[in-house]
Amino acid sequence: MTALEQVDLSATGQRSPSRAWRKLKANKGALVGLVIIAFFTLLAVLAPLLPIPDPNATSWSAIRKAPSAMHWLGTDDIGRDILSRMIWGAQASLLAGVVSVGIAVAIGVPFGLISGYFGGWTDQIISRVTEAFLAMPFLITAIALAAFLGPSLINAMIAIGLSAMPVFIRLTRGQVLSVKTEDYVEGARSIGLRHSSIILRYILPNVFAPILVQATLTIATAIIAEASLSFLGLGQQPPAPSWGSMLNVAKNYLSQAPWMAMWPGVAIFLVVIGFNLLGDGLRDALDPREA
Repeated sequence: MTALEQVDLSATGQRSPSRAWRKLKANKGALVGLVIIAFFTLLAVLAPLLPIPDPNATSWSAIRKAPSAMHWLGTDDIGRDILSRMIWGAQASLLAGVVSVGIAVAIGVPFGLISGYFGGWTDQIISRVTEAFLAMPFLITAIALAAFLGPSLINAMIAIGLSAMPVFIRLTRGQVLSVKTEDYVEGARSIGLRHSSIILRYILPNVFAPILVQATLTIATAIIAEASLSFLGLGQQPPAPSWGSMLNVAKNYLSQAPWMAMWPGVAIFLVVIGFNLLGDGLRDALDPREA
């Protein structure tokens, strides 16, 4: 057996995919979360094909109508069908959650890898900047960035992604610090592999599991942040539907038409619970210390 093969065989910190999947399937909470996420994702993807009214079509004869056979979830202040707007609004909320976390991971993980692996002044600079960002509340930072960039869904996703980035830098750095002293990493160095090869081939795969868990949990936070920005007028712009902007309108009619606020609130609650349950299940399934 060559030295390189010995290094490959010694990187045992990961749990096999099949074993992790069996562990995940045995977790009822994680399966419930997965079903909830799959349900809303399916609605969002199939929105153009579903037999529902135009989400922006108004009807002055159906203003603030209670749920009925014609409008299952009722109508809003200008007669738009709430069910239709809920389904189309799922696209904005889920897209914002996934894209913003993708931005945070794409920027944060490389900086965390560099900071943890090389150390020295590079680590000092990255760590101090990260701590400065973490000193500010996540939502306040997102609101400030969104206000600076301008009100739109794209700018809201960028603002949320940049606000969540420090969490992934700190998490990745901490994981790298514990992994880079392992024997298989030292073995890779001893046979003369380049730093880039060691990081991508031996360190990143062994720190990927906690990053995946954190990303899943952060999607839930990002969905709440997007709803908050849309509620404040900094996210999805009218008349395009968004759960947060629907709540913004509904706050004016809580006594006359409570269903306008109830359904978007329930949707946000369910999706956030779904991602949190899935994240907890992934944490248990991917933990190599669990049997």
